[in-house]
Amino acid sequence: MRDLPRKLGVPELAELFEGRTAFVERLAREPDPLVRARTLVHELPEDEKREVLNAHPAIGQKKGLSKRSAAEQGSDVDAAVIAELMRLNGDYEARHGFRFCVFVNRRPKAEILEVLRTRIDNPTDVELETALDELVAIAEDRWRQG
Repeated sequence: MRDLPRKLGVPELAELFEGRTAFVERLAREPDPLVRARTLVHELPEDEKREVLNAHPAIGQKKGLSKRSAAEQGSDVDAAVIAELMRLNGDYEARHGFRFCVFVNRRPKAEILEVLRTRIDNPTDVELETALDELVAIAEDRWRQG
């Protein structure tokens, strides 16, 4: 386990947050970027909040995953669970206008499916802030895991 870093550049942050976004660019200029991420992510304009969420792959997505995402999402392959995740991911994105984001934390996809079912009906403003908190938790965990 590693402590949170005092300085990270764009390449390292882009890996932790799944892409080079305006948020990552801002965060790279901050001291203690992963500490600052907790508040900075909520201060972003709404379009940048959506951009950083949409940089993440959908839960259950098979193609185009980073090595980290593939490892975090695991390999459980229950076809019915995957199909339902894909359907609900689409419904979620249509309802809220951004990708569903949850800190999987090595939980099985069936458990994540229940989280998605619970969160899909949240008001969009609440869900946006929840998803951003989850996004930062993922990045912090990625850093600590190495």
